[in-house]
Amino acid sequence: MNIVRRSNIRVLLADGHVLVAEGLARLIETDFELVGKVYNGRAAVQAVARHRPDVVVIEISMPLLNGLEAARQIRAEFPETKVVFLTVHNDLADVAAAMRTGASGYLLKRSAVSELGEAIRAAASGRVYITPQIASRMKESPSPETPNRLKLTARQREVLQLIAEGLSTKELAHELSISTKTAEFHRAVISQKLGLRRTAELIRYALEHHIAGHGLHAKT
Repeated sequence: MNIVRRSNIRVLLADGHVLVAEGLARLIETDFELVGKVYNGRAAVQAVARHRPDVVVIEISMPLLNGLEAARQIRAEFPETKVVFLTVHNDLADVAAAMRTGASGYLLKRSAVSELGEAIRAAASGRVYITPQIASRMKESPSPETPNRLKLTARQREVLQLIAEGLSTKELAHELSISTKTAEFHRAVISQKLGLRRTAELIRYALEHHIAGHGLHAKT
């Protein structure tokens, strides 16, 4: 009888859809040591500090802090931890933004069963894995322009995401451990930079630029 040995690569999973995360967790546990699973970007950064995984598998669209911002923080604070994006987003601008965070992988959820293990192993060994479906498109297309979301600082993008998710100024300030006056200042600067005054316009901008996810409310 053949005995399949699990890799000792330690993996953290971050995905805003709880049911999807459960399925992905079982897939990861087949071959790797799953050290935890979280459902928002802020929890992902905290879990990396706690568990120090070798690889983080992360979705772009997540509540409280999207995957791009979480990845930037993880790579800045814990450069030894590799990041692999496993996402539904296949736009080349999103791929470029993800790779600018210092990520080691980008693949689509529809190919997770066949490619996730390879991507995790590649990242852990210091290589970069991009799903062939996207890699071929990258060769054929010019480099996408810098996304408009990068007009904003990292903190401003965090504030905008929380505004889009419906947090009040007081709740936003509490979430980010800042004063309400600072929160109000950030909102004013964001509105000025983007030329958007109404909350509905800010929400639309956040959704269109994947700063906030569509209908993701899990906060555990």
